[in-house]
Amino acid sequence: MIAALAGEHPRAQRARLATAFAAVYLLWGSTFLAMRFAIQTIPPVFMASMRHLVSGTLLMAWSWRRVRRWPGLAEWRDAALVGVLLLGANGTVAWSEQYVPSGTAALLVATVPLWMVLIDWWRPGGLHPGRGVLVGLGLGFAGLVTLVGPGALAGHGAVNPVGAAALLLGSLCWATGSIVAQRQPHPSVPLFTVGMQMVCGGASLMLVATLTGQTARFSLAQVSVPSALGWGHLVVFGSLVGFTAYAYLLRNASAARVATYAYVNPVIAVFLGWAFAGEVITARTVAAAAVIVAGVAIITVARAGAMPTVAEEGIGD
Repeated sequence: MIAALAGEHPRAQRARLATAFAAVYLLWGSTFLAMRFAIQTIPPVFMASMRHLVSGTLLMAWSWRRVRRWPGLAEWRDAALVGVLLLGANGTVAWSEQYVPSGTAALLVATVPLWMVLIDWWRPGGLHPGRGVLVGLGLGFAGLVTLVGPGALAGHGAVNPVGAAALLLGSLCWATGSIVAQRQPHPSVPLFTVGMQMVCGGASLMLVATLTGQTARFSLAQVSVPSALGWGHLVVFGSLVGFTAYAYLLRNASAARVATYAYVNPVIAVFLGWAFAGEVITARTVAAAAVIVAGVAIITVARAGAMPTVAEEGIGD
C-alpha cells in the first residue's frame, strides 16, 4: 500500500488513495472498541507496546528482502522521532480507556486536526489560519467543553478529567508526529521505515510499562479470549493495515485531507461502543459530537485548498 505513486496511472493513484482512506476511516474507528476489550486483562501501556513491537518486527522482516541493509543512525533517528510521537500518543489512548468510554475517547481524539492547524501555523514558514479555520477551532473547543462539562472538570462529571487530559495530550503528540512525518525525506523502502517507527514507538512504551510496573503485572494465563481477540485486531487491522495506510496518506495527500479521518472515526467508535460494549449515548454526547465534527469539518474544508500535498511541495524529492 505504501508503494510509490510515481509513474502510476491516475486511476490507479486514486484507487490507492481511496483504499487507504477507507482503511483509516473504518479500521481505526473500530480500534477504540478493540482497545477497550484488550485492556480488560492486559495492562494498557504494555498492551500497546507489544502491539507495535510485534507489528513493527513483522513489517521489518517482510521488507528485509528488498532492503538487504541495516538503516543508518540518521534513519533510526527520524523513525524514532515519529514513532515515539505517534505511537506514544496511541499508548495514552489505551491508558485513558480505563477511565473514559471508547466512544468518548474517539471524540476527544477528534481534536487532532485542531492541533495540526496550530502546529502548521506556528512552524517556520507555516500557514496563517483563515477565518473559516478560526471558526472551526472555536466550534471544536466548544464541543470539548460540552463533552467534558464543568462537572467533569471539577472531578465529579461523566467524563474523567484525567483521562480526558491524557487524550488531549496524546492528540497533540499525534498531530506533531504527523506534521514531522510529512516533512521527512521519502524513504527508499517505506514499509521498512514504518516498521522502524513501530519498533521505536513500541520500545518507548515498553520502557513506560516497565517503569510503571505494568510489565510485571502481565500474566499470559489471565488473558481472556475477548482481550486476546481485541489485541489481535489491533495488531492486524490497527497497525499492519491501518497505520501503514496512514503513513501512505501522509506521503501522498495533504494534511488537511488526511485529517478527515478524525471526524469519521468517532461516529464509528460511538456506534460500536453502543452496539457491542453497552456504552450509553446521552444527549450531551450527541450534541458534543455534532459540534466537534462540525468544527473539524470546517477546518478541513477551509484548509483543503490552502495546504499542498507533500508531492506538490517537493519535500524529500
